[in-house]
Amino acid sequence: MEVYIVIEVIKKDKEILFNLETKNSMYQMKVDKYNVLKHLWYGSKTLSDMEYLLDYPDVGFSGQISEVDDDSTYSLDTLPLEYSCFGVGDFRVPAISVIHNNGSDAIDLRYESYSIKKGKYSIKDLPSVYSNYSDCDSLEITLKDTSSDVYVVLKYGVFNNKDIICRSAVIRNEEENSIKINKAFSMCLDIPYGSLDIIHFHGRHAMERQFERIPITHNIYEFSSTRGTSSHQESPSIIICDKNCNEEFGNCFGATLMYSGNFKTQIERDQLNQVRMIMGINPDTFSWTLEQNEEFFTPEVILSFSDKGFSKLSHNFHDIIRNNVCRGKYSLESRPVLINNWEATYFDFDALKILEIAKTASSIGIDMMVLDDGWFGKRDSDKSGLGDWYANEDKLKMSLKDLASKIKSIGMKFGIWFEPEMISEDSNLYRNHPDWAVKIPGRKPGRSRNQLVLDITRSDVRDYLYESISRIIKDCSIDYIKWDFNRSISDMYTYSLSSSNQKEMGHRFVLGLYELLEKLNHDFPNLLIEGCCGGGGRFDAGMLYYCPQIWCSDNTDAYDRSKIQYGTSFIFPISTIGSHVSAVPNHQSGRITPLSARSVVAMAGSFGYELDLNTLSDLELENIKQDIKIFKKFNKLIHNGDYYRLSNPNDDNFALWEFVNDNEVLVQGIIFRSEANQLRYNIKLKGLKENMEYIDSNTNKVYTGSALMNGGILLPKAFGDYYSVMIHLKKQY
Repeated sequence: MEVYIVIEVIKKDKEILFNLETKNSMYQMKVDKYNVLKHLWYGSKTLSDMEYLLDYPDVGFSGQISEVDDDSTYSLDTLPLEYSCFGVGDFRVPAISVIHNNGSDAIDLRYESYSIKKGKYSIKDLPSVYSNYSDCDSLEITLKDTSSDVYVVLKYGVFNNKDIICRSAVIRNEEENSIKINKAFSMCLDIPYGSLDIIHFHGRHAMERQFERIPITHNIYEFSSTRGTSSHQESPSIIICDKNCNEEFGNCFGATLMYSGNFKTQIERDQLNQVRMIMGINPDTFSWTLEQNEEFFTPEVILSFSDKGFSKLSHNFHDIIRNNVCRGKYSLESRPVLINNWEATYFDFDALKILEIAKTASSIGIDMMVLDDGWFGKRDSDKSGLGDWYANEDKLKMSLKDLASKIKSIGMKFGIWFEPEMISEDSNLYRNHPDWAVKIPGRKPGRSRNQLVLDITRSDVRDYLYESISRIIKDCSIDYIKWDFNRSISDMYTYSLSSSNQKEMGHRFVLGLYELLEKLNHDFPNLLIEGCCGGGGRFDAGMLYYCPQIWCSDNTDAYDRSKIQYGTSFIFPISTIGSHVSAVPNHQSGRITPLSARSVVAMAGSFGYELDLNTLSDLELENIKQDIKIFKKFNKLIHNGDYYRLSNPNDDNFALWEFVNDNEVLVQGIIFRSEANQLRYNIKLKGLKENMEYIDSNTNKVYTGSALMNGGILLPKAFGDYYSVMIHLKKQY
């Protein structure tokens, strides 16, 4: 293994150079003679102090700090800074803004000290990337305001062999009085070079994480959520890249925020063509009162750089999320193939109907039966029952424990649906505790899906939820929970805070969620929790710390899903993507696609089914049985192999992807539309060994890795729309 200095500190005169190196990247900062911490470089290794690139003219109306006297070329308004401040002459987007006791809102952070520690730092009450101690070093740089006792500690976790740098900040108040934090972003990254593009992942319910690439012009770009979740509409992930960057070529930076609530990413191209990116909690819905000697911890940003295009960048993120974000039994272990009854029955079911589905599912190799919405309280529609987490035995016609026992007796695991953070007004919980619902006194609350939000900022609410959920887990030996969240949060108000601190609620809500999930993970280590938020409305690295898979979208249409999963794959590994085969015509789009197409798309995730098996023909059931065998055969390759995008389904007539490990290759996908007298598509594979030979498991044809990567492989001729593709190649020794 290559050995090198991960964090290097070079002191010269009054300046200090910080050099953070990973296997293929370098991150560089410098404390100058005025104790300003400047950002110099993030990119390929150069073995050089990159400050030589900083050459600034006298820019009119860009003022100077008091120490520089008449040096009009030194301005905070033009320099690349490591953590930008509001109110002291840098007029670009700031990473921090505070209000002091005297009402002023300026903060001028200068270097105080640094420390280096072995292993990865942690963040109080928040998820963060973890290490095995030897694979990460941490740097902490302490900054202090020039005119107050407000400190900011910038934290860097450097995973040298993974090309990952994690960032967060801690704000500490040592003033005699409280301060108000109005903006506390997790990171600032100034890029003083290059003509660049932004890639972001927008969407809506049932069409999440749609890939969009736009040039960075002189403007401020914002990608954000104020919905109480990371949202369907924008992902808390961003890529900045060279104009010519593609899957295999070019420089690109990626950042994803480990946070499940309101966030904002701002990207600004300034008057000197420099680009600044900041990311953190959305200040539009946030403020925080910090008392004397208190600290505020920002969520973590995971950063990565690739000089070999998007594929390498994705591999970096996939590796760190699989191995250092997801935790517990199922972080790397194969997941059970499941069937969920929602699209099979909706609210119309009893235990007998569930058992009929389970028996058929068990006979064809499905591992787990999941009971979805409608099993609890008074719940025959979405208008009642949320919060009453006890089984409706009149509806089920037996106890939940008996149903679970019968399902387990046929060799299946048993899972169940909860929506813990919600409450129905028609529920016993609301009648007993109306103050537990999120609503503003004197104002009629808005509703979505006929429900209100439960105030989990309150410890008594969290205690109630933990006791209710844990009781059912224990009584019924629950193996899996689908943790849903089916509306955005409006009418933000909590009785647990004073009127002046209500803007703390959004962040405290997320902290309450994390506390509850952490307790359940700790007490039930064998429990698999799948995150869900009206589908993929809370698909972020923060949730993946507690839930190793997330329902990618409520849209299970194979064509749409190929685009949703394409965008998701840029940051998130395939093992985290909840993906199921459903009935046709599809319940979201009305589209009819072959079972083979639905299966191959769903295999690129944590595989399962969402339909009534007892309505299918014997041939369809046999095909499903064979598909399950195929998935289980390739499960480790799919979930832990290197993933490559072989097409862009937004532009091409096909969606194709590839999984590679040391021994084999699996190419999967669908050709969207067929044509008469169709020409065959030729696809170049990726990630193979050039001089090795690979044999096609279906045709027994042998190819060299070089031939497959440079010449490509011919896809079969499509006959009929949404034609499935699956090519398996094994390395010959």
